Amino acid sequence: MIIDVHGHYTTAPKALEAWRNRQVAGIKDPSARPAVSELKISDDELRESIVNNQLAKMKERGSDLTIFSPRASFMAHHIGDFQVSATWAAICNELCFRVSQLFPDHFIGAAMLPQSPGVDPKTCIPELEKCVKDYGFVGINLNPDPSGGHWTSPPLSDRTWYPIYEKMVEYDIPAMVHVSTSCNECFHTTGAHYLNADTTAFMQCLTSDLFKDFPALKFLIPHGGGAVPYHWGRFRGLAQEMKKPLLTELLLNNIYFDTCVYHQPGIDLLTKVIPVKNILFASEMIGAVRGIDPETGFYYDDTKRYIEGSALSPADRHAVYEGNARRVFSRLDAALKARGK
Repeated sequence: MIIDVHGHYTTAPKALEAWRNRQVAGIKDPSARPAVSELKISDDELRESIVNNQLAKMKERGSDLTIFSPRASFMAHHIGDFQVSATWAAICNELCFRVSQLFPDHFIGAAMLPQSPGVDPKTCIPELEKCVKDYGFVGINLNPDPSGGHWTSPPLSDRTWYPIYEKMVEYDIPAMVHVSTSCNECFHTTGAHYLNADTTAFMQCLTSDLFKDFPALKFLIPHGGGAVPYHWGRFRGLAQEMKKPLLTELLLNNIYFDTCVYHQPGIDLLTKVIPVKNILFASEMIGAVRGIDPETGFYYDDTKRYIEGSALSPADRHAVYEGNARRVFSRLDAALKARGK
């Protein structure tokens, strides 16, 4: 199988965005705040949004299954209070669940958490548990910066995050460390904020003893790890100066990277620097970069082409496409085995 571990519902019916706009307007004027029951999206609308978009491209490009979560830029945890985020997260997660029910062979869910700046992360646990127990989701997205580009939260190594980690270990689910929209004009959302956050999350783990406290914790750092593979020597050297163990021992039993890197030299670098066991196939298709590369004539986010064009052996490609995903996402593996796959 070819498993894409990084997919977002970027093509949800317009009714979702319209409801969200009303919810945001209702922050200042509670009388304008819509009820959840006012959002009406039919199964046919969901099917149309998937069949003509993600599913069509999956079939064109040869991928089989996508781990599917709410649109990252729509999480916008900096908007409103915890109740606003909780309502919005529940709606978005339910839509992803419905998609997974309509297309069970092609999509399985990962949860958005109802994070809010300055609010204890343990408030996210009821939504996390619902998504795992009731929806069969296999992972979560964890935003290390709910403030939207101002970085007001403590680092991922801080004990305030520990209740989330305890649940991750209990349910054996990984977290994709993924920020949302930047409301800081210094940081473009997808071109700077996302990649900054990937690099920052890695460094927060490097400078801490987080994985001593949680040896079974699993983080997936998206977008190829931001600057991490390109500056692997810098990180090795910094760890050395801090008298830390080698990165293979310090971090690579717990941290994984996806292949959302949109050119061949980038994938070649990733696969040369990072051990194959730590690389999971992903595309984030219909996401940040949707155009066609004039140098190749193919979509930038058609990442399978880069894996096929790499120097990886057939066994290594299998690990990247399927084996690593089934190992890191153990609940995905269990769900597939239950279906005879």
